[in-house]
Amino acid sequence: MSMDYTTDQIYLRDAYRRRADATVIAARADAVALESTVFYATGGGQPHDVGELADSSGNRWLVSDVRKEGSLIWHRVDSEPPQPGTAVTGTIDWDRRLQLMRTHTALHILCGVIWNEWGVPVTGGNMAPLSARMDFEFGPLPDDFAARVTELVNAEIAADRPIEVSFLDRSAALADPELIRTKVNLIPESVTSIRVVDIVGLDRQADGGTHVASTGAVGRFEITKTESKGTGNKRVRMVLHDA
Repeated sequence: MSMDYTTDQIYLRDAYRRRADATVIAARADAVALESTVFYATGGGQPHDVGELADSSGNRWLVSDVRKEGSLIWHRVDSEPPQPGTAVTGTIDWDRRLQLMRTHTALHILCGVIWNEWGVPVTGGNMAPLSARMDFEFGPLPDDFAARVTELVNAEIAADRPIEVSFLDRSAALADPELIRTKVNLIPESVTSIRVVDIVGLDRQADGGTHVASTGAVGRFEITKTESKGTGNKRVRMVLHDA
């Protein structure tokens, strides 16, 4: 049954959607795939959402992990899963999702600031709610790097720039070198429509993660540490505070 379906990833179009009704289209011992979902699946350095599924009879399943496998999004549940054909409502842990959205947007601001100031690409990164690291292709860091970056990032947050999401044909997206800010293009060949996240006037990148609607929602940015991870690779660790 699952081979005929692709899970509709609602969060790609609407990151603020907290719940959605869906039908179970596949099940295994500890997980279900849904026809559509608001649960973000781990990828691109952003962790998965958590939350719960519930049916009309009052049965509830806690969702502890979400993974994309082929065309399906699988939701790991804490007890015997509902069977294919079951109608459920999925609800994410919104506080956690919003913290991840703020963090992901902060990383794009950081990336945009460093690119615009020094022309240096990203070599890697990872995030948790309100904290993250990002690696850049720097040699020795410029003088007063942390203070300068902190000033620039917080200025972009204060500017409250709008954030827009669009979709481009793969060939058109890859023809624009500004859209791929990682040192290596990580977009699988199977992806034919590229999602673009545009912090208007600052940073425009191909990206599959969730973001806040404007930079003013991010909070206050702080660099907690910079580290050398070898020649030409410097790590920036950051946290966010409520404004």
